[in-house]
Amino acid sequence: MSDWLGISGRTYVVTGGSSGIGNSIVKELLENGANIINADLNPSKITNERLLSVKCDVTSEEDVNAAVAAGKAKFGKIDGLVNNAGINLPRILVDQKQPDSKYQFKLSEFQKMFSVNVQSVFLMTQAVVKELVKNSGGVVVNMSSEAGLEGSQGQSIYSATKGAINGLTRSWAKELGKSHVRVVGVAPEIMEATGLRTPAYEEALAYTRNITVDQLREGYKSTTTTPMGRSGKLSEVADLVNYLLSDRASYITGVTINVAGGKSRG
Repeated sequence: MSDWLGISGRTYVVTGGSSGIGNSIVKELLENGANIINADLNPSKITNERLLSVKCDVTSEEDVNAAVAAGKAKFGKIDGLVNNAGINLPRILVDQKQPDSKYQFKLSEFQKMFSVNVQSVFLMTQAVVKELVKNSGGVVVNMSSEAGLEGSQGQSIYSATKGAINGLTRSWAKELGKSHVRVVGVAPEIMEATGLRTPAYEEALAYTRNITVDQLREGYKSTTTTPMGRSGKLSEVADLVNYLLSDRASYITGVTINVAGGKSRG
């Protein structure tokens, strides 16, 4: 175990840490000696005495406060937070082929995405920052997306939620800087496949882009719009998050950093 980052013994809350990018972040934080409170509806498959897995609906103020309290009770204090939990429902604003189809956005879906992707960030950040201010400092990392910076066909509301997170990141960094609390965003683009890229997700996204699922999958493989010519690795996102949580990144705040292999609108 290397302690180049100096985060051994520190304690971090990670939301949605049982799968996907969150799971990769949790693994690397544990490898670097940190303590983790994993706030997720599903338990982590990782067994480690420095990992506390708390069943938590991140849209519930009661659950969020309970998770933070449980973590503080076990580890003594909290040093930072990774707001990773989120959902993506590919939909279109108006379905011109099949009016009122299942792939045309419904108000309930709009509300669910903002609840999970934005409300949870507000609730968890407020709860954790109360602890960070008491400790005279800490770090909040908000998981955004390239879609929040550039927009994305068939993912308009998801893009909007991530755009909202970018605004929170910039604003909270200004509010909390004098309290020695840094707030930083991370915006991945096309990543290697995880269990979250389900057939239902792919079917929905392909429909919203008027292509077949096979064509969608070929697009993931070709990555012709990415200068580096490949998908990103989950570990590459985890590397950045671990760095940002450390004092090695002590002068970085109020920005959202792309992990996108050079991909941009141009």
